[in-house]
Amino acid sequence: MAKIVYGFGASHTPMLALEGKRWVERAADDRRNAALNTSDGRYLTYDELALENGSPYAGVATEARFLEIEAASQHALDRIADELEASAPDVMVIIGDDQQELYKAGDIPALSVFFGERIAMRPFAITEKTPAWISAVSPGYAMDGLHEFPAHPPLALDIIKGLMERDVDAAVCSKVDNPAEAGFGHAYGFIIERLFRKRPIPVVPILLNTYYPPNQMTARRCHDIGRAMRAAIEASPLDLKVAVAASGGLSHFIVDDTLDKKVMNALQANDAASLRAVPQSALNSGSSEIRNWIMAGAMIEGLPFNWSEYFPVRRTPAGTGTGVGFMSWGGKTTG
Repeated sequence: MAKIVYGFGASHTPMLALEGKRWVERAADDRRNAALNTSDGRYLTYDELALENGSPYAGVATEARFLEIEAASQHALDRIADELEASAPDVMVIIGDDQQELYKAGDIPALSVFFGERIAMRPFAITEKTPAWISAVSPGYAMDGLHEFPAHPPLALDIIKGLMERDVDAAVCSKVDNPAEAGFGHAYGFIIERLFRKRPIPVVPILLNTYYPPNQMTARRCHDIGRAMRAAIEASPLDLKVAVAASGGLSHFIVDDTLDKKVMNALQANDAASLRAVPQSALNSGSSEIRNWIMAGAMIEGLPFNWSEYFPVRRTPAGTGTGVGFMSWGGKTTG
């Protein structure tokens, strides 16, 4: 029987693949963003946000603070990589979101499971108008060329069949025909490139539509499916040690540390009621990736909690940026 032995959550913001002294480039993007999402479901321009908030974060939106958080975040990622290596899983299930990398607008399933042999990454399309930071982070996402990684069709098929038996209708995908046009994206490449340390761990990608209306799942549904996925894995006759990763999040592009801490505290306490009650209004734009954490959290409910780290990265005086978080359960812990 397959068994989940280790789980973690890790943000995959471009800042984690970019030097801290260059994080100010992402701040410039925030100032140009005409749809900065609030946790009550509104969208604001930067000027509107600054008018509403003022500039309370000028003292932390500095290069010195960015460098501190960069070092602490990389330490947390190294810690997860150490634990992953020590846990020696046979396969990794990555819960991530597809941002029109594999699927296109208007044709995005709420949930999809890949059961092919190889995961083909989609390279970034770099043009003269592409921000310089995208070229800089593309190797950290394995999106700087045509990269392939091993998948795990047997476990993926058992998950698909197990979900169907538990009344979860999943879309499926088994092949990437032309990765230059459509392939896997940063939610998967970052975990593989940053944390696997070149080990060929087979991956089962679970793709959620977190970003794009109208078929974004509720937190309740994400949690339900996470539990169904765990049951499907445990019912598999395959003799496998399985690790589970939540890729992405937390709040962005306006940092809401109250929301982030509420979610992380609920995950730590196995507080299913609080996780299931996260409102749809709080799960828009980048903050929508919290869904990945909720689904993964339901999958690893039985594992002991190890540790967590959280850094509210406010890149501008008005408070735009990303809530960067890391959590770990089970496996073999490291200091």
